[in-house]
Amino acid sequence: MPELPRFLDPQILSRISPMDLRAQVVVEGFISGLHKSPYRGFSVEFAEYRQYTPGDDIRHIDWKAYARSDRYYIKQFEDETNLQCFILLDRSASMGYGSGGLTKLEYGSYLAASLAYFINHQRDGVGLITFDQKIQNFLPARSKSSHIYAILSVLDQITAGEATDMGKPLHELADSIRRRGLVILISDLIDETSQTMDALQHFRFKGHDVIVFHIVDPDEINFPFTDTAKFEDPETGEQMMVVPTVIRDEYIQAMEQFMEDNRAGCAKNQVDYLRMETSQPLDFALFYYLSKRSHSY
Repeated sequence: MPELPRFLDPQILSRISPMDLRAQVVVEGFISGLHKSPYRGFSVEFAEYRQYTPGDDIRHIDWKAYARSDRYYIKQFEDETNLQCFILLDRSASMGYGSGGLTKLEYGSYLAASLAYFINHQRDGVGLITFDQKIQNFLPARSKSSHIYAILSVLDQITAGEATDMGKPLHELADSIRRRGLVILISDLIDETSQTMDALQHFRFKGHDVIVFHIVDPDEINFPFTDTAKFEDPETGEQMMVVPTVIRDEYIQAMEQFMEDNRAGCAKNQVDYLRMETSQPLDFALFYYLSKRSHSY
């Protein structure tokens, strides 16, 4: 494959099909950039073996590795991978909004695919959960190379669902994911912030590290509308006639407060938070993940 750009416009990515190729393009471009960038201190490959320690079952020693290195190494099995990671993707109705031809859900799906592909490339276990008011898809964390295609298949077919209820499905997941690992939430976080933070605190209480990628559309931040129009809430169906020039300042202030409340709430709960606009190249998120991964494990 030819050398790929480190920063790939999501709009360009949207014209590539299928999902596995999109993920491959983002990840290989990212890795190519790492090898010749200031980030070269980060490793993009992780060992399949660990060194033998007294008490390990000698049946798991790799004798071929011993013959080559004169050291004892234990084979890593799937449930002993470096990391178990779950990607939680919000597929609620509000994620269906997009101002530039790319919806928040499409962007979130590309982000989830890229992260899953990258995590699998590292030979770590990765799973996928999608949700709106309830859990819609649940793929357990696996490190097998074939597992990535099951994840990408789900992401390739995903559509926006019903209204958001961050609390119920996230609390259910926090109770069901037994093994400590990394939880990545991809969402526009449109719900009561207190409910979202309570659910994230539940993951932290269970010993998981958590990263939140807050997906926002540029229109949600800038509110560029000028003409009087009827605005509709995609989750409740409620409609309202709005004169944008009259409410713009109040709206922008409320939106800024919403984003700050989520950022501050995450900080309070020791959850990593990164806001991602749908016009932003996806590999920013990959670097953020890799930075977190390198410092935590």
